[in-house]
Amino acid sequence: MARGRRNYKPAEPFNVAMRLLAPTITTVKGVPKKTWPKPEDGFLFYGSFRTFGGTESTVNDLYTVIDTATIDTWYDPQFKADCKIYLCDSGEEYELMATPENINRRNQYLQLRVRKVGG
Repeated sequence: MARGRRNYKPAEPFNVAMRLLAPTITTVKGVPKKTWPKPEDGFLFYGSFRTFGGTESTVNDLYTVIDTATIDTWYDPQFKADCKIYLCDSGEEYELMATPENINRRNQYLQLRVRKVGG
């Protein structure tokens, strides 16, 4: 990712509208259950969105394509590893693969690795 970059500047403009969908966790009969808000209720933010094509695989005779992407955006502490990202123009939802990277610990830019699993 962006580790080790001294003076990081985003390569692309932040012109893609997205919404952050943060889950609400409730406990039902001792089991935690996540529920996500409707996309229109999510936190609106802008960033750059780069895809790298999909990875095709067959597991248990089930064909799947895993699309991965990288999102660069402004820092906001609301971004967590269990959130989803909704693309406003296409309606696609991506899940975060790992904890968002606070580039150079400056609280200025974030880099997110996301994936979308489709069959």
